[in-house]
Amino acid sequence: MATAVATTAKPDYPFYAGIPAAISGRRWLVVIAACAVAFVQLIAVPNPTPLVHWIQVIAFPVIPLAALAWAAPRGWTAVFRRVRPRDVLLMIGFAILNVVVTAGIAIAVSQVADTAANPAGEAIQGMGNGDRVMTLLATIPQLIGEELITILPLLAILSVLVRKLCWSRRAALLTAWVATAVMFGALHLPTYDWNIVQCLVVIGSARLILSLAYMVTKNVWVSAGAHIINDWVLFLSPVVLGGAALIV
Repeated sequence: MATAVATTAKPDYPFYAGIPAAISGRRWLVVIAACAVAFVQLIAVPNPTPLVHWIQVIAFPVIPLAALAWAAPRGWTAVFRRVRPRDVLLMIGFAILNVVVTAGIAIAVSQVADTAANPAGEAIQGMGNGDRVMTLLATIPQLIGEELITILPLLAILSVLVRKLCWSRRAALLTAWVATAVMFGALHLPTYDWNIVQCLVVIGSARLILSLAYMVTKNVWVSAGAHIINDWVLFLSPVVLGGAALIV
């Protein structure tokens, strides 16, 4: 009599091994282009009205997801997994780790180079409670978008290096992890007065930890949750403590 054997294999990264779908190099280019378009439309309108801002932040994750759904119509949802209690704990854990590590790095960097505060954090300090709540709510789709424009290029680099260039999975993953952290830091240059050291070292380090949240769980919901918790803590700490806006 045959006995069913429960599988305990950990989930792997999607697309690079053709599971649940293979994405060609050209289709990956469309996905990356969509990520770029999503970012440009987010920053294209200076001082937008609240309605325009909400349209921008909602479009931010929708545009790359639409491109991914086109590139892998039968497997695009693989970047999301069911959120379990353990995943919620991981969101909190990675957020705490990120705050502690990047705050330490930020303090060290500030001793040897000029740094700039996050303007969003400074703006939140001067808001009334109603505006503050609406601003924080708007960060939810925006930060999900930030995860997608980082994780999708990470998966694209992993896929191309393994499938096209025959790199080992480990070398390709390490390269994708570091490259997308550098990219993420560079995207924040306008936010931090084009401070290259701050963006590449401090913001890049934060991105490494947030990407690690995805790499451990293979679930964008977890890295997005950690990102939201992290930013809310950084934005609200000066309000609660009555101090200056943090520089990360």
